[in-house]
Amino acid sequence: MSSDRVHRHRPTNEISTCKYSVFTFLPRFLLEQFRRYNNVFFLIIALLQQIPDVSPTGRYTTAGPFLIILFISALKEIFEDVKRKRLDIKVNNFTTLVLRNGRWEEMPWKDVTVGEILKIDNNHLIPADLIILSSSEANSMAYIETSNLDGETNLKIRQALPETSELTNISKINEFRGEIECELPSKHVNNFTGTIHFQYNNISKPLSVNQLLLRGAALKNTKWVIGVTVYTGHDAKLLMNSRTAPLKRSYIDSMTNNRIIVLFFILICLAAASTLGAWIYGLNLQNAWYLGMIGKNSLFWDFITFFILYNNLIPISLQVTLEIVRFFQAAYINNDIDMYYQDTDTPAIARTSNLNEELGQVKYIMSDKTGTLTRNVMKFKKLYVGGKSYGDDISEEFNDQSVLVDIENNIKEAEIIKEAFLIMASCHTVVPEMNEYNDNSITYQAASPDELALVKGAANMKFIFKKRMAKTIEIELLENNETFEILNVLEFNSDRKRMGVIVKNNQGHLKLYIKGADAVIIPRLSKNTPKNDLDNLNSHLNEYANKGYRTLCFAKKDLDEVYYNTWKNKFHEASISLENRQEKLDEVADEIESNLTLVGVSAIEDKLQEGVPDTIASLLEAKIKIWILTGDKKETAVNIAQSSALFSMNSNILILSGKTYDETSRCLHEINQKVDEFKKNDMKFSLVVDGTCLHNIITGECRTEFLNLALQCETVVCCRMSPMQKSDVVELIQSRCNHVLAVGDGANDVAMIQSANVGVGISGAEGLQAASASDYSIGQFRFLKKLILVHGAWNYNRSVKVILYSFYKNICLYLIELWFALYSAFSGQTLFERWTIALFNVLFTFWPPVILGLFDRPVSENQLINNPYLYKGLQKISFSNLQFYTWIVMSILHSIILYWMSYGFLYNPVVWENGRSGGWLMLGNSCYTFVVVTVCLKALIECDSWTWIIVIFSFGSIYVWFAFFFLYSLVWPYISFGADMSGHFWFMISSPTFWCAMILIPLTTLIPDITLKCIKFIISPSMCDFAKIQDKTGDRLIIYPLEQQFDQHSSVSYRQQTEHINFNGVQGEPHYSTNESNEKTFLKNNPNSSPTYGTYIPSSVLTSDGGYVNFACEDNDAKFEISQLRNILHNPDTRI
Repeated sequence: MSSDRVHRHRPTNEISTCKYSVFTFLPRFLLEQFRRYNNVFFLIIALLQQIPDVSPTGRYTTAGPFLIILFISALKEIFEDVKRKRLDIKVNNFTTLVLRNGRWEEMPWKDVTVGEILKIDNNHLIPADLIILSSSEANSMAYIETSNLDGETNLKIRQALPETSELTNISKINEFRGEIECELPSKHVNNFTGTIHFQYNNISKPLSVNQLLLRGAALKNTKWVIGVTVYTGHDAKLLMNSRTAPLKRSYIDSMTNNRIIVLFFILICLAAASTLGAWIYGLNLQNAWYLGMIGKNSLFWDFITFFILYNNLIPISLQVTLEIVRFFQAAYINNDIDMYYQDTDTPAIARTSNLNEELGQVKYIMSDKTGTLTRNVMKFKKLYVGGKSYGDDISEEFNDQSVLVDIENNIKEAEIIKEAFLIMASCHTVVPEMNEYNDNSITYQAASPDELALVKGAANMKFIFKKRMAKTIEIELLENNETFEILNVLEFNSDRKRMGVIVKNNQGHLKLYIKGADAVIIPRLSKNTPKNDLDNLNSHLNEYANKGYRTLCFAKKDLDEVYYNTWKNKFHEASISLENRQEKLDEVADEIESNLTLVGVSAIEDKLQEGVPDTIASLLEAKIKIWILTGDKKETAVNIAQSSALFSMNSNILILSGKTYDETSRCLHEINQKVDEFKKNDMKFSLVVDGTCLHNIITGECRTEFLNLALQCETVVCCRMSPMQKSDVVELIQSRCNHVLAVGDGANDVAMIQSANVGVGISGAEGLQAASASDYSIGQFRFLKKLILVHGAWNYNRSVKVILYSFYKNICLYLIELWFALYSAFSGQTLFERWTIALFNVLFTFWPPVILGLFDRPVSENQLINNPYLYKGLQKISFSNLQFYTWIVMSILHSIILYWMSYGFLYNPVVWENGRSGGWLMLGNSCYTFVVVTVCLKALIECDSWTWIIVIFSFGSIYVWFAFFFLYSLVWPYISFGADMSGHFWFMISSPTFWCAMILIPLTTLIPDITLKCIKFIISPSMCDFAKIQDKTGDRLIIYPLEQQFDQHSSVSYRQQTEHINFNGVQGEPHYSTNESNEKTFLKNNPNSSPTYGTYIPSSVLTSDGGYVNFACEDNDAKFEISQLRNILHNPDTRI
């Protein structure tokens, strides 16, 4: 088997993750840039300006800034691509040992080709996807760590086929003849289908993922392995999984595009109206032959002139401003120490910055359970076997000595108890490692926390899993070592939901041991299973699940050797099939996994993560609905929902069930009738639905009916879900609401995370698959609170202000050209000098929106954390149509005031230092100055929290304009342009009239803004306004919105805990329960009566009701007018 003859004709292992090359950069970059409509628009404007005698603003006033913006974008792309290129060079030049010319040669990774023989040493990375041929370890086993691939740090076993395990030296490798046939390259890291054909005996053997060493994995605890490359370069599974996540577009971006379209039509209308004005003026000037206007009236070219003149109504710098703001907003998230998880050294990571503001608009959260809400640190707690339940709820580890007592006393059930612990100790993929310093110590490496918990639980009862070899495992049974031959492994997957092993013990008995979810094990039990046993099993399943434990059923089957041999041949045929191998293997496994004998059921505890109930309570208070999507059974999922405070104290829980579509449809109809009653009585309700029922709904005709029901629920728990069903649920909700966030921690959550508007991955025990596929990753669920309520709220509010402010400042300046057109006979003459027009966005007013987007805080962090409902309030006051058109109207009003007041102050009566009265350019420069001052002050008015950096950059922008104006007034005649501007700076600043106008005009312009803000605060203050007052006064009151404390009736119930939920209903019928518990009643104040004295409320609350405020304290409830409240806030010593 020589690699010399193949390496010259096979794909190489060189990789390139670069987006561009020297030759493709320009076309690919430009293609990407001009997919954006605004860039196409400005390109058209730049081209139109090149037409002689058409552009009123010069040839380069759009092209110049546009090229600067493209240049900045190009630098960003080049910078990122250079980093990728450097990393590629580094990786491609890693070295490995390759068998060439009859010896091991050290070669760069990039020179490795398909079919070559490689030797990998311990702790080295694997350079390509290899089939292991042999290793230094017994039975040709090898241990790899795949943290670079999936984030899992536990060791995994790979094992060569016995037929190739002797290929340990060069001479044997050269003598070997064989051929490997494998599937086409795919991105599925946990699946591989191949066959090796041996020429010396014409035998074929199946190859699976157990023989596959993946590129990027590290060899551990193994001196060396020898393997043959099957996939190299971009065909390797690691590279095939390196594709970027689906491109997501934020709601803000979509709305901004819609606003730009509106402005584009306004631009068309203005250009058309001005063209009409020019035509009318042209008719009146037909007899004025001395003006030379006869024959020069062209509607088309006039339209193009005005189209160019007004083009800056659409801000050219908006996109680059947003990119800068989003980049630094993402940096804030990445460097937030409050979201750093020290235990695993995991910071929060924003993997995309395009969705920062989407975090501020979340209405639904779809959450996985295991590893997301829970710790995914499993503890084996209980075992039901032989009619008895062992273990307790208190002990940290399973250590029920009555198990050993019952076995030693050889009670009737002793054998079945042994079988249960044998299943726990043998049916798994755990790898044991002996401690080099203590022979009695074993460390287990497990891919699944459940398996680790079971193996440790068995070890505590003296069923110690000690060694794993090629085809055998060694277990210490009650201090006696016994070896079991592993004949076949029926692997677990999310569709099968079970795992089985066929073993042969020392006595030669063949047995199938199997564990899995009760939903797949119970239907496979023998029909002769006593009904009493099934009833007891279901009773203990429900008992364990109601305590929040994860449950697994154990079963076995004694196999006849003749039957097994027949089945083994079928299994072998399926295992070497290159087409639909997994489906064929599952089909053959189904055949043997029948007529099982019940052994028992285990209970595994998975505790809630720290801070989960508090986080969920805060998110619910922010009016965000949370759904749980889990693969666990119904009772377990509901228990976790209760313990995590997902169900409110007085919520009625509805169970939607049904094995068939008809049953599901009937149940759904009955639940909807019950919901109508709940709604009439203003009662809350939640929904629980399982995967079978959901499949009937999604594939049936009642999708809309279910969706209408689900959207009315306080929360929904979906259990027994497959990964694709999770994604289906997300897409179903998105058909009605485009603000869905999905959060999960495992590979089975990737589809859901990528389908959601925002995907959040948790770096957990199940690896980094979810985190890598997400838009944002965090270390714990509790960090979602700050990510959404603080960063999300701030980013949304900031980005909206950036967009609205950018529209405002452009309309404010460039609409002045329309008012000037009334005095210039619609000639297309500009009021402002062409380069001041070009630099308005990219220099003089560039920083105010950036600073607003980075440092403005509508509400303080403490207020958002302590009063989560403010999150909803900030959504209402941001990017609504009312807000947009309010800004547009104010920008139009400002442009009118700025132009007409400037005209009245400066045009005719002023004589400048040069002895002349003001011309149009002097008026233009003065008016331009007033605009710059006004828009910079407007930024301060719109800012919710003044800081020194905001003030500096706002006034600094005004200074930049004066500095530029000063220099521009001096450049002529030293350079060939700017002659018209020569000396204007000195003329302007030497005029007292100018300085008087500079004080009065901007202040007058901003009076409507200030007035509106004051009126709004006095007449209809928001809860955010009260939060700001508290921040400034240091008051310690906690604000709550009125509807949170009182319902529409005269009283409302406050329940402290949930006691019981009834699940004992008939299949296909709805079940509901009302949680009855400790109840306290508080009376709502009547606005027309004196305060009602009532029961103690745990915290002081302050609520807004129109122009009044309801206040509740320990002894009484009170009602104040808002003016009274201000006195209270400003005078903390005021007695109530």
